[in-house]
Amino acid sequence: MSASRTKFYLDKQNAKWLGVCSGLADYTGIEVLWLRLGFVLMTFAMFPFNLVAYILIAWMAPNKPRDLYESSEDQKFWQGVRTNPKRSTAEVRSKFRDIDRRLGDIETYYTSRNTRLADEIDSLR
Repeated sequence: MSASRTKFYLDKQNAKWLGVCSGLADYTGIEVLWLRLGFVLMTFAMFPFNLVAYILIAWMAPNKPRDLYESSEDQKFWQGVRTNPKRSTAEVRSKFRDIDRRLGDIETYYTSRNTRLADEIDSLR
């Protein structure tokens, strides 16, 4: 996969106009409806500037590759990485520590002097 999952892309598949709001929603994890409503409200507040910014973003940003995410779980993970990378790495470390602890418990149970377990293994032979 050559596409970066931490980069901003225009989301033309879910676009209403040019895909900027849906791309921002994909990038940040915020619901696209709220971004679109915010853009409409900003249109009334500062008319020419936000339209120019919207068109510039649509012109400069690349389109999102179709196979960027393999699943919705994958998409949520990468949105979390983009919003807070340190928290994401901490979560991954925590999961690996938990897996390592559980494997250690299994290893301890398997290598201990457990006669019942040894009898079960011998009966399987």
